[in-house]
Amino acid sequence: MTTVAVIGLGTMGLGIAQTYAAAGFRVLATDSFAAARDSAIDRLRAGLAARVAAGKMAQADLDALASHITIVPGPEAMGDAALAIEAVVEQIAVKRALFAALEAVIAPDAVLATNTSSLQVAAMAEGLRHPDRLLGLHFFNPAPVMKLVELVAHPGTHPAALRVAQKLTEAAGKTVITCPDRPGFIVNRCARPFYGEALALLEAGHSAADIDAAMQAAGYRLGPFGLMDLIGADVSLAATESLSAAMQGHPRYHVFDALRRQVAAGMLGRKTGRGFLFPDPPAAAPQDAAAIVNRIEAALANEAAWLLSEGGTTPDSIDTALKLGLNFPRGPFEIIANRRGTLRAELADLEAAAPPYLKGRYHPAPLLAEQ
Repeated sequence: MTTVAVIGLGTMGLGIAQTYAAAGFRVLATDSFAAARDSAIDRLRAGLAARVAAGKMAQADLDALASHITIVPGPEAMGDAALAIEAVVEQIAVKRALFAALEAVIAPDAVLATNTSSLQVAAMAEGLRHPDRLLGLHFFNPAPVMKLVELVAHPGTHPAALRVAQKLTEAAGKTVITCPDRPGFIVNRCARPFYGEALALLEAGHSAADIDAAMQAAGYRLGPFGLMDLIGADVSLAATESLSAAMQGHPRYHVFDALRRQVAAGMLGRKTGRGFLFPDPPAAAPQDAAAIVNRIEAALANEAAWLLSEGGTTPDSIDTALKLGLNFPRGPFEIIANRRGTLRAELADLEAAAPPYLKGRYHPAPLLAEQ
């Protein structure tokens, strides 16, 4: 039985442990906090109790899943792992220290993985004895449910390590998409315009209800404000600020005042009881719904085309990642294919009308500039 180690037993780490255990892997799990270790199995069982009660999962299957997870005191007890995944705090010094501790006990051919969503994988590899076995495995929340995992190779990652990580994670039922070690990887990078253009429209006088209604009428399960209400405006702000800093403040990653004000007001979404829209019901699509959708999708397509121009991914990978990671009805390159010949003009119009602080935001990627 192949052993997978998971370090960090918060919501994400416990979800990752559950994912591999449900697929029959032996999982060694730990956390630096004793309370998190002591409560992990009870939290796992409590989270699945409703499925058992509804007849969607047999009690015996839950018992078998839980039996595959062994809580251990720390990384020193994880020497049997073929793959060790960290899901700890997003601080690079903490992650480096953890990987150094794991290197002291795991086999030379075992793979080290980070679940980071915002830090550079290559920076974590610095100082390791075997940096070529470090890679990123970025799961999405909730990990047992979301099909997508972004597999991130830094320039020195050995192909054998990537093969091991992909094989084991696909065996756990996930769709694994290879990503470049660039800020935001694929999903968090390409999702910025989905939120950003909605915020630009909000600041220009459109209502959040109209914007979301337009996007939902176009097939999106949630509009940008509904999605921010779901994940938390504070989480969206942190992700945007992180990407903006990593991309040297480029206007494509502008941090909009409307988002800052929302966080400052404490209206973070579902977790605080009030967000941009929550708990109000959905609205009817406005008369200018098509223009709203075209603007947001043009920015989405342009961002994806810029990422493609930097190398390390493909149009199919980007489309699959956004459809699985964000439940989009279509990927940005499907949008490009459907609107070939018009996107460059649409971006030019947006650039001409952009306020000074957004100038350069709509400059077309090479792929679109050639249309």
